[in-house]
Amino acid sequence: MSLGKTNKYLGGFLIAFFLTAAFLGWVWTPFDPLAVDLRSKLQAPGAVHPLGTDEYGRDVLSRLLAAARTSVTISILTVSFAVFFGIILGSVSGYARGWVDRVVMLFTDTLLAFPSILLALALLSILGANMYGVVLALGFAYMPTVTRVVRGAVMSLREQEFIEASRLMGHPVLYTLRCHIVPNCLAPVIVIATSMFGSVLLTESALSFLGLGVPPPAPTWGNMLASARPYMGQAAWLGIFPGLCISMTLLGINLLGDYIRDRFDPRMRGL
Repeated sequence: MSLGKTNKYLGGFLIAFFLTAAFLGWVWTPFDPLAVDLRSKLQAPGAVHPLGTDEYGRDVLSRLLAAARTSVTISILTVSFAVFFGIILGSVSGYARGWVDRVVMLFTDTLLAFPSILLALALLSILGANMYGVVLALGFAYMPTVTRVVRGAVMSLREQEFIEASRLMGHPVLYTLRCHIVPNCLAPVIVIATSMFGSVLLTESALSFLGLGVPPPAPTWGNMLASARPYMGQAAWLGIFPGLCISMTLLGINLLGDYIRDRFDPRMRGL
């Protein structure tokens, strides 16, 4: 089996596994992930609690499922926000050029001047620490990358014969953008969106670890890791299981992203 197929199947399996966990977190968990039971605190993994309990007696498996739901929801909404507005800004900038292009690039370059996590921290201080604040903050942080990729693709496509034919036929600019230019920009956008999904997941976990993501008691993998720090000596499972969830999800995203990149890159076909 080739490396590309290995990446496809292993990455697809890991992503499917955690998407299933996120779906389960929406509809069912073995226990209430927020229910406190101090008589059962810090129980080791066993028959009743397969992954143990935390310092408040809450079931770790139930909290991991609920956290998967939160992390996947934030990642999907953030990537959708960044891709949607990045395509709009990049298309307008690359097609219009002139002063419109300069204004859009000034805006995106200003955002790109800050590391994504620092920009997210600054925006969260304004928007507040909640799920939708995290989505907006991370969406603005990652949108410039999509904008620049789409702009470059549009500037290349703008001079193609079929775009000139669309203009000569009298089609409105919006029609030309929607029907001819944007569809031909989707290949690089799909590739970058896949890698962005992993970056967003990692950044969201880091923000939650720092206490700036979704506020407790709602579980996320990041705040579960943060809560586990004082108990690593006596209850190592509190940090091991959320850490494994983050690591395995990122591995699946990266493997699947490599496969998608190879599929869209003609130079990699047949390897």
